[in-house]
Amino acid sequence: MKRRNFLLAAGAAMLPATTLTRVMAETGHEHHNEGDATPGERTEQGYMPVHTPNGWTLPYEMNNGVKEFHLVAEEIEHEFAPGSVAKCWGYNGTTPGPTIEAVEGDRVRIYVTNRLPEYTSVHWHGIHLPSGMDGVKGVTQPPIHPGETFVYEFELNQHGTHMYHPHADEMVQMAMGMMGMFIIHPKDGEIEPVDRDYAILLHNWGLHPGTRTPDPSIMVDFDLWSMNSKVFPAIDSLVAKTGERVRIRMGNLSMWNHPMHVHGVSFEVTGSDGGRWPREQWRKETTEIVAVGQTRDIEFIAPPGDWAFHCHMTHHTMNPMGHGIANPLGVDQSGIEEEIRSILPGYMAMGEHGMADHQDHTDGGHMPGPENTLAMGMGHGPFGNIGMGGMFTLVKVRDDLEPGDFRDPGWYWHPDGEVAHKVSDDPDFGSPVRRGKVADADSDGLPTPSRDAHGHHGHGGHGDHGGHGGHDGHDGHNH
Repeated sequence: MKRRNFLLAAGAAMLPATTLTRVMAETGHEHHNEGDATPGERTEQGYMPVHTPNGWTLPYEMNNGVKEFHLVAEEIEHEFAPGSVAKCWGYNGTTPGPTIEAVEGDRVRIYVTNRLPEYTSVHWHGIHLPSGMDGVKGVTQPPIHPGETFVYEFELNQHGTHMYHPHADEMVQMAMGMMGMFIIHPKDGEIEPVDRDYAILLHNWGLHPGTRTPDPSIMVDFDLWSMNSKVFPAIDSLVAKTGERVRIRMGNLSMWNHPMHVHGVSFEVTGSDGGRWPREQWRKETTEIVAVGQTRDIEFIAPPGDWAFHCHMTHHTMNPMGHGIANPLGVDQSGIEEEIRSILPGYMAMGEHGMADHQDHTDGGHMPGPENTLAMGMGHGPFGNIGMGGMFTLVKVRDDLEPGDFRDPGWYWHPDGEVAHKVSDDPDFGSPVRRGKVADADSDGLPTPSRDAHGHHGHGGHGDHGGHGGHDGHDGHNH
């Protein structure tokens, strides 16, 4: 442990919560943002360049008025987070592939070289173009065989948030990571220009414990849920200056719908692959579902703080976990470890009281898990383990960030009096109002919903109703 971290840990218990977070903020974050630096000023064509967290934007060359891009489909080595590396497929060395960025009215020419072990094609998802440029192998074009280079050329006559991906053996190729974002800016500018423009591609992976290649046959039980092919805590934070207008463009090429939620704001849903919508069609939300194959743009004015940004399907904010195992909640597991370890060395009984201590065990090395597999929760914050993984990151807003500065600013310094804090260690504190029956050590289980012979919903039958009164002689208001 570094001396500074040791001294910080040693003195942490003596510091008030607000002071502790200020000290922790000075130590920075456990990783720095890895996406390419993006200029904090508008281009000659008038748009604010998109920033792709953990990713990059594909450069182009002008050739007689045409923007020329070059994509290479190839096998790559990809790190989802420290401790999990796999052989994936992507474009130009990464998954997702680089973001393609252009302007409505541009003519683009895109070369695609295939270095995969099988044929491929590229579909420009949501983009209006000639049929022969649509990229559906066998329908609008022949396949791009290994070693071949094809060229696509078309004029961009729309704007909006779009994507690209194969339409050739796509179940395998997309499961292996072949996808990217294609952003088209409006030629006439925007009524309300944004100060920060982020691009996030949502995806899922079947990377089984101990393996090093994604499984394309998985339909439901995925192991990793990612933003730009990274899982928390390896996903870059989205940063902004207080008061800036932030846009987050989200595309979904996974096999699940994702209700994406931003803490601290009511954002406006402002656009999609159909472009930025007219102002009167914007609507305020705090959670927006991005369905499979859709894109959605959300915008908000950034308030100071560290704000969670994540999918609201709870198992999508976890890294690999077991599927189909028995529910151990409330089960007395005394002595079970020794018996099971006789046939499964290293087994640890977990879950009797929930899984909140899982990260403590994995961080402490007590539950290492299979090779090349991440723990369910990995992130650490100024108040301890965050206990999250997967499709989760943070929006970090500060008063003093400069345009074009996308570096992680560390943890937020909460003003005095603005941190929730402990007021009691007594579980019988206060006089809370309760209803129903509180479980205790003698409870076999609470009544479960059932349907009687007349088709009415009940709560364990009429005979159970007496059990819904008070506990220990009280009238249902336990203290």
